Amino acid sequence: MGAALTDAGIRYETAWSPVMRPPGGLTLDDIDAQAYTHMVFTCGPATGTAIAELHARFAHCTRIAIGVSVINPADPVVAGFHRVIARDHPHSEPRPDLAAVAPLASADDLPPVIGVFLTAGQQEYGPRRRHDALIDTVRHWLTGFDAARLDLDTRLDPRDWRLPATPEQLQSVIRRLDAVVTMRMHGLVLALRSGVPALALDPVDGGGKVTAQARALGWPAVLAADAVSEASLHAHFEWCLADGRAAASRASSQLDPGALVQGALEELLDCLVAR
Repeated sequence: MGAALTDAGIRYETAWSPVMRPPGGLTLDDIDAQAYTHMVFTCGPATGTAIAELHARFAHCTRIAIGVSVINPADPVVAGFHRVIARDHPHSEPRPDLAAVAPLASADDLPPVIGVFLTAGQQEYGPRRRHDALIDTVRHWLTGFDAARLDLDTRLDPRDWRLPATPEQLQSVIRRLDAVVTMRMHGLVLALRSGVPALALDPVDGGGKVTAQARALGWPAVLAADAVSEASLHAHFEWCLADGRAAASRASSQLDPGALVQGALEELLDCLVAR
């Protein structure tokens, strides 16, 4: 819509709600309502106190709603607009939402898709736990990182639709990712098993099972709890996105399931026979 206004020679500014405001964008609180002749409200239901307040604040403006849902045509909020161009209205045929014609980025310009495996548990590590501080750092870093983020868990639970019910379901998700950020050991192991690079974060002071598995698998992208910072996260994750895919593919190809299982199985059989 902005491009159409520009092509028509119409000057405009876009104001966002505080939650949806992009970096550097304006919020409604940032603007002087008296500086405008028109107010255009886009998207959302045409009802509620927030829009009623916009009517009062921009009372001197021509007010237009576009791409909105009209639930009740008699709603004073609807009547407060000089023109309503609805996407759905009880008395008219629906129109495609404005998102249907939103600009599409090329595949090369799309941000990566990353899976995030965090954990606040593992009480067995006692005073060596650094989980809470690490989670805070990771979450703050992720909010500023340009990526599509998926909150994942390695725990299987057929009762919870939000969790994978089978190993195959979890593999199906992991294989579609560009990279993984994980505090969970199995997040690291399963990512590499699928050839997906993982930034492994060990939340245990002095190193725990995450560091041990990274060493066992020869995986370099692992950070100790006291080494985690936004700068170190960014540097290691850039490596995962640049060179990590090839490294993860090599790690996956070098895994020999038969050999890995054989040693443990022989020890188990020795124990059972000894009994």
